[in-house]
Amino acid sequence: MADEKDRFGEKIRDVEAAREDQWARQRDAELIEKLKQKGKTVLMCPRCSRPLVEHKEGDVEFLACPSGEGAWIEIATLKAALKARK
Repeated sequence: MADEKDRFGEKIRDVEAAREDQWARQRDAELIEKLKQKGKTVLMCPRCSRPLVEHKEGDVEFLACPSGEGAWIEIATLKAALKARK
């Protein structure tokens, strides 16, 4: 009987440790995401002053105004898209 109680206690400790590990992994992922977001530079639309959002059309990635006022594309991406079009 005592051995059964010890095994039950061990199982409870294992479950608690697993939950704590799961919480720590989730918290770490949240902190990593916050750091990634903090490092990003947010570009604003020069016309409407709203943050530009990421878009992808085929293989071309660019930033665009959510209001449809325009888009921002890096020169290397533009050159690659134009070269692929030829």
